[in-house]
Parts: sequence; C-alpha cells; structure tokens
Amino acid sequence: MRIPLSVPHVGPLEQEALARVLAEGWIAPVGPDLGRFEEALAALTGRARAVAVSSGTAALHLQLLAAGIGPGDRVVCPTLTFVATANAIAYVGATPVLVDCDMSGNIDPDLVEEVCESPHGVGGPIRAVLPVDLYGKVADHDRLGRIAARHGAVLLVDAAESLGSHRCGIPAGASGSAAAMSFNGNKIVTTSSGGAVLTDDHDLADRVLHLATQAREPVAHYLHREVGYAYRLSNVLAALGTAQLSRLAEFVAARRGHRSRYRELCDAVPGLHILGGEDDAEDNCWLTVLRLDENAADDEAVPRLAAALAQRDVETRRLFTPLHMQPLHADPGRTPRLLRGRARRLFARCLAVPSSAASSARDIDEVCELIQESLCGARSRCGASR
Repeated sequence: MRIPLSVPHVGPLEQEALARVLAEGWIAPVGPDLGRFEEALAALTGRARAVAVSSGTAALHLQLLAAGIGPGDRVVCPTLTFVATANAIAYVGATPVLVDCDMSGNIDPDLVEEVCESPHGVGGPIRAVLPVDLYGKVADHDRLGRIAARHGAVLLVDAAESLGSHRCGIPAGASGSAAAMSFNGNKIVTTSSGGAVLTDDHDLADRVLHLATQAREPVAHYLHREVGYAYRLSNVLAALGTAQLSRLAEFVAARRGHRSRYRELCDAVPGLHILGGEDDAEDNCWLTVLRLDENAADDEAVPRLAAALAQRDVETRRLFTPLHMQPLHADPGRTPRLLRGRARRLFARCLAVPSSAASSARDIDEVCELIQESLCGARSRCGASR
C-alpha cells in the first residue's frame, strides 16, 4: 500500500548494527548482542530480567509454562485480542475463559472479578488472569492483580503491543508475575520477528531460559529431562532490536503526532471517535483505531470506509475479530465466556488507520482528508477540514 498501516522504520543506525554483527561473526543464536538487548529491555521496563525469544507467541507460551499453568487449568483472557493470546493458553493444555472489554477495548475488570467469584459458572477455579494491552493502551493491571491475588490466581500480562506506554507512570511490561512483549515487523520496535518475557522473578526467568533452549541440562554433553523448545532469539536480530530500542522515544513521538491529527479529524466529523483516546496521554499510540457511533452510521459504514481508502492505496484493518466470534472458539461448552456485547459492537464500528512512524505528516493529512470525504459524503453535517 502507498500509505501502510504500520511498517518497520529503519535507517542508518539499524544498518550499522547489522553490518557490525555480521563483520564480527556473531551469527550464532547466542552472542553479546543478545545480552545487551535483554539488559536494555529490562532497564526500559523496570524489570529485573528479560529473556528474548523468537516471537511474542513464544513469550506467552513460555510464561504460562514457567508459571505452572497446565492441563485442566482455566485462564481468563479478553475476547477482544489477537488469537495468539488464546493459542498460547491452548498450547499448555489450559482452557481460555473469554471476558468482554470495556469501551476502551481492554478487558473489563468488573467482569474479571465476576468470573473469579463465580468459578463454577466457567467450569472451575481460575488459575491465571492474562490481560492484553490492546493497541498500546495499558490495561488496569493494578486492579487486575489484586483481583487475581484474592482468588489465588497469577497475573500474567500480554504486553505485545504496548512497549513505550505507561499507566500511572508505570511502564508497560512492568506488571504481573511476568509480561510478554512482541517485536514482530508491525510493532513499534521490531527485531523482524521476536519477543521477550519480562519478570522480577529470577527463578521464573531461569525456567523460561531453560525451556527456550530445548531444556538442555547444564552439563558437558547433551542431556534432556523434559520437553523444551527452540525459542531463543538470534544474536543478529537482537542487534537490530537494540538499535530500534534506542529510537523508541522517536517512534512514540511520531505516532502520537499522528494521533493528534486524527483527533482533529474526530473533532470535525460528528460521531467519529478514537478508541481509548479519552485518556491516551501515556499510550504509545501504536495503532490509532477510529470508532463510529452506532447512531451515526449504518452496519456497512466501516467496510465501506475501508474499501474507499483501499481504492486510494491506503491500508486499514478491521478490529481483531473477537475470539468468541471465531469458529475456533464458537462453542461456549468448550470455551467459556462472560460477555456483555461490547466487543461485538466495537468490532462492527471500528477501523485501524495508518499509524506508522515511517509515514509522514502529509501522509496522515491525506488519510484524514479521505476519511472526512468518505464519511461526510453520506452526512448532512461535517466540520471543515484543517
């Protein structure tokens, strides 16, 4: 697409890092850049340890395993998330319990508390709560952690989208017994593909590291007592990640600038809002998601807007399809849930729009003008463009 949704933003710093690591010969999975990347990531998030792995999904899988979650356990997670959150729960043999969102898009703590207090309604006690920082907005981990602790559950965080965000001054990735980050190509910081587990628990970090390296025992010969995984991040990709981390403030500033322009658009178009944008001063603004009022548009407004932008080579994306609407989790007998209809309504009324740090202010101005033209063509009242 001419104006993409979210793409990597790389330059001379990243090129120099990759050229250096290749010249030094550190192509093997483990090397000095991997340690430097983990140290920088731990310092940035205020954690004692970071273990870098091959993907955000691998990080989710490993933190569940390291926390002792397994077959027969029940894990609360949002229905409004990418499928990897629930997939990781399934990997360990546990059952996801889907919980609806509030109007910010993040999991509703009131419903989490209701699920934890009525475990027989979901088939048994809750062993873990796994919230997601949706589109870069940090969930209420303080309250969710207190709810989990009261009910004997562990709080594990899916922070795949929120690096660089804060909530009440606490950085994303700093909450929970462990948190999983993603550095996929569309994230605010990328290692091409990659992820990390962040924790203050050294035993948990050691367990993650052991499992991520095929569970090889620390002896001179190859000895394995349990199943492990080839999940370690490579030294080459860690060098790229370290360079990207040094530019995080630049990336956040660019995306916040785009968010400000979209806020001007929302001021000009009645019934148009930014999902979770009422209190986004601490968000990384990884993706900006526009929401149409239910009384301001028909059921086809979002697909129609997406099609109009695609005709001009502007990439957009629908909200994550709620997990309870997916064929994989459609059966409530197999995937318990507590819903209030919010995720379904947001899915019908929301569209993610270009937010990349690689996009210029002129690009975003053009996107806003096209959105206003498309939406106001079917309305009688719209404000003037900037």
